[in-house]
Amino acid sequence: MTDKRQAGRDYLRKNLGEAYFEKREASTNAFNAPLRAFSEEYAFGNIWLRPGLEPKTRSMLCLVMLTALNRPHEIRIHVNSALNNGCSVEEIQEVLLQTSLYCGLPAAIDSFAVAEEVLRERGLL
Repeated sequence: MTDKRQAGRDYLRKNLGEAYFEKREASTNAFNAPLRAFSEEYAFGNIWLRPGLEPKTRSMLCLVMLTALNRPHEIRIHVNSALNNGCSVEEIQEVLLQTSLYCGLPAAIDSFAVAEEVLRERGLL
């Protein structure tokens, strides 16, 4: 395992929590293992850990891009990540509200619904 991949795995464990990481590990199999290794090394080990942007900013960017792509499963993961990276409920609300103009109202509505679920689960609404 490369140092970058291990750093990515450490970031995932720290940022998304032990329960998420263990569930991810338990569901890794021969089919999805290459994709998971790729994401650990390149997405998390190389991009998320770069010094150019703070994790909070990266989280907000992810919420915008995932709304544009209408990926609710990933929105759920990244709302949790955004909170863990220091985003406030108000910042998440503003980021998602901004997407209504540039990504479309239906996509923003879906992202708001997923974000609300996460915020309720975490006792923040």
